[in-house]
Amino acid sequence: MDIELAGIARLARLELTDEEAKRMGGQLSAILSYVSTLDALDTETVEPTSHAIAVPTPHRADEVGNHLPLEEVLSNAPKHDNDSFVVPKVV
Repeated sequence: MDIELAGIARLARLELTDEEAKRMGGQLSAILSYVSTLDALDTETVEPTSHAIAVPTPHRADEVGNHLPLEEVLSNAPKHDNDSFVVPKVV
């Protein structure tokens, strides 16, 4: 298996057979080749976008409504501390 492909597979936590590595290696090379082609394009005058077409953001008015009791919401949490969810630290 190619060293670069092995590193990418390790980072993605993938265990590839030799056959899968050969197939994925070819696909990865094709993708990188295409990205290289796109990299050659002049995009200085192209405005950055998050979508290829204009997608309106749906808005709705804020309305006061009935909410679940705090105890009921926290009863489904794996961990909670008083009135808050406890989640793993992400850095």
